[in-house]
Amino acid sequence: MSRVAIVTGAARGIGAATVDVLVNDGYRVVAVDRCRDIPDVPYALATSADLDAVVARHGDAVLGLVGDVRSASDMQLAVETAARHFGRLDAAVACAGVLAGGAALWEISDAAWDAVWSVNVLGTRRLIEAAAPALIANGKEANGRIVAVASAAGRTGLYHLAAYSAAKHAVVGLVRGAAMDLAPYGVTVNAVSPGSTRTALLEASARVYALDGAESFAPSQPLGRLLEPIEVASSIAWLCSPAASAVTGADVAVDGGMTVA
Repeated sequence: MSRVAIVTGAARGIGAATVDVLVNDGYRVVAVDRCRDIPDVPYALATSADLDAVVARHGDAVLGLVGDVRSASDMQLAVETAARHFGRLDAAVACAGVLAGGAALWEISDAAWDAVWSVNVLGTRRLIEAAAPALIANGKEANGRIVAVASAAGRTGLYHLAAYSAAKHAVVGLVRGAAMDLAPYGVTVNAVSPGSTRTALLEASARVYALDGAESFAPSQPLGRLLEPIEVASSIAWLCSPAASAVTGADVAVDGGMTVA
């Protein structure tokens, strides 16, 4: 029987690449995205057309669902949709994330802070709390998996991005706590922390620093290049696989060496 996953933030970037890699690994996927902008996030988010394009390249293996990760009912609907449409749920991957900043901590508005924290931290919590009962119900031998996308920013501080850095630190802490809660049930919970990856979020970061574009971040990584979303997605897929059965509560750096020093 094919394994089934939910992926949030699935319409583009690392989320879309994760859908692609999981499907190639034999998964069926409920691909979830908000598909509309958030007023206090200073760049355009993915659209319904982006989500439709992800679904279209995989046919019946992927079901698209418009939903907001901050909504408990939307995340519960995603879990119910996986069970109803594909018969089960084996993995939940929290890729949804946003960035706002461009000023010192004391100059960031409450609205911008709340937008960053609500999507990155509350959104991860909402997915975990919705998915956990279904993964537990599968039984201890079912290899249930939860993976959350954190960031190299969750291992260090970033100039004028205090809200984002703090939120990604919180995602790692949330993952570690959930890993302990779910360990008795055989469900693993891990984080993946990407470095500078070629995504719309990185383009937004470039604007924060008044840079010409995302490629300007390449020298900050020892590999000397930007990462591609599929490179991060491949690590996520590995953490969802039986090969990662002994890994839980980990924060896996996929950052081109950015946080080695």
